[in-house]
Amino acid sequence: MCGICCVVSLTSSQCSLHDHVYETLRRRGPDHSRNVTASSSNPEYSCLFSAHVLHMRGSLTPQPLQDDHGNLLLWNGEVFGGLVVEPEENDTQIILDRLSACKSPSDVLSVLCQVKGPWAIIYYQKEEHCLWFGRDFFGRRSLLWSWGTDKSSFTLTSVSIGSPDLKCSEVPAVGVFRVDLKSWSQRESLNIEVYSWGYLQSDFIWEGLPSFVSFILNDSVLSSPVPPMNMSITGVEPNSCNSSQTSLDELTELLKSTGKRETVCRLVDVLSEAVRRRVQHLPHQFNPNQAQVAILFSGGIDSMILTVLADRYIPPDQPIDLLNVAFKLQEPKTNQGSGKKGRNTKKDHASHEVSTSLQTNFDVPDRITGRDGLRELAALNPERKWNFLEINVTQEELREMRVKNICHLVHPLDTVLDDSIGCAMWFAARGSGLVSEGTRQRQHSSTAKVILTGIGADEQLAGYSRHRVRFKTSGLQGLVKELAMELGRISSRNLGRDDRIIADHSKEARFPYLDEDVVSFLNTLPVWEKADLSLPRGLGEKLLLRLAAVELGLGPSAVLPKRAMQFGSRIAKLENSREKASEKCSRLIAS
Repeated sequence: MCGICCVVSLTSSQCSLHDHVYETLRRRGPDHSRNVTASSSNPEYSCLFSAHVLHMRGSLTPQPLQDDHGNLLLWNGEVFGGLVVEPEENDTQIILDRLSACKSPSDVLSVLCQVKGPWAIIYYQKEEHCLWFGRDFFGRRSLLWSWGTDKSSFTLTSVSIGSPDLKCSEVPAVGVFRVDLKSWSQRESLNIEVYSWGYLQSDFIWEGLPSFVSFILNDSVLSSPVPPMNMSITGVEPNSCNSSQTSLDELTELLKSTGKRETVCRLVDVLSEAVRRRVQHLPHQFNPNQAQVAILFSGGIDSMILTVLADRYIPPDQPIDLLNVAFKLQEPKTNQGSGKKGRNTKKDHASHEVSTSLQTNFDVPDRITGRDGLRELAALNPERKWNFLEINVTQEELREMRVKNICHLVHPLDTVLDDSIGCAMWFAARGSGLVSEGTRQRQHSSTAKVILTGIGADEQLAGYSRHRVRFKTSGLQGLVKELAMELGRISSRNLGRDDRIIADHSKEARFPYLDEDVVSFLNTLPVWEKADLSLPRGLGEKLLLRLAAVELGLGPSAVLPKRAMQFGSRIAKLENSREKASEKCSRLIAS
């Protein structure tokens, strides 16, 4: 994980970074920081490259990384497959070695197409006066761009510029971009060449860009890392489970049906491998009693499955941190009795009421299901040290940190939903709270650099309530179109924001459900093998994943209905209940 930034200018003035940008980038990568300037007098331009490294694998490799030809690489990514990277090697060096050997644009694209894993890249080819940049197919790493008002500069960065004069937006995860700096210096317009991942939504690309910037779509199309989604709605096999009730027994019976278990086991295998890649070969940690891996944990099926699979590959003597966030519930109003008895009752039981209030103020739905999930995990592996971390957030702290940090990280997204999820995820990823040991609680701060998150499961397996609405109105045909749209927009709707939020704590978000092999497997299946929305909540949505949970030995968590993070943590209850999720959030704008 890194914070990366490149400022390009055609003027003679020295490129510089805002202090806010530098400090935010540094929080992303506290292990090493360096700035490098590249310039040319013919044509005239200058580039400031700033990189801040969070050491994750191999030896610590400073960035920007430069080769013998003067080419510079800023790499914010992880190679989990496609290219061979040994455990003791650093993937930044491997990527630069491959790029240095490239003789043509097609060679550069070939290298990037081979990478399986999240990445954002900025690569400067000195001799060609070219700048390459882009994000992986799913957009799992943040990269923003902004444009100078004088038409002679632009900036690429992992985080928001934080300046009212420079409007920034997310670099669309539609392909790889190439800028010819020599050509730009000789004209007033900036042409950006685009090598797309297949079909390109042109309106998505041009939105909000200045008039002097134009795009040229290259005929060379990047090889997609995943096959197209199976859109078939024919040959539907009805499930044998038709009860209106949701129970583990029904899932167990369904798992026995012809063909089901084979498909479920294939999902478990491919998802298990995705988790293994993300929890092994982490940097050496001197304190064996501290966790290296944490999981955003609600006790729901997505996080429970990730935790069970992580338990397979993390050394048995190493703790796993389960990050469970809750926002303080409004204290219930007590009835003020008018008679003497009422007054005496209040006085006699005052201390008991205070004690109960302290215990229940943070008993939000995700806290309750999280504790239930912890009991399931402890039954499956009682030898593991499970740090169930109760992260309690008051309204006062929420308001303070939203203004100080979170609003800048969420930007350029600005809806009520972005505010709720961004705030909940920021406090969860910070990992500061209470861990219970018997009847006592102690303060605990998670040291894990890797945070697993379950995003991608709902989008692929019809987990949201809107999927049920679409199924009821448009049937399977409408549902498959909705799911295809979900996966297509996940980069702009979720992933850039989530990366910026989690990385602010010098931690790296990893997304096993969006592993290329997992998505490839799920894309080959017809929709009716992944979900059956004719079945009740807690069963039909993400049906295939629920069956996998039973196969893995999970119990009640396998039939928990979907509950969004903003509702499960109760952050949505703290603000105006009349707000719509898609509305612009005044709390973010005002900040």
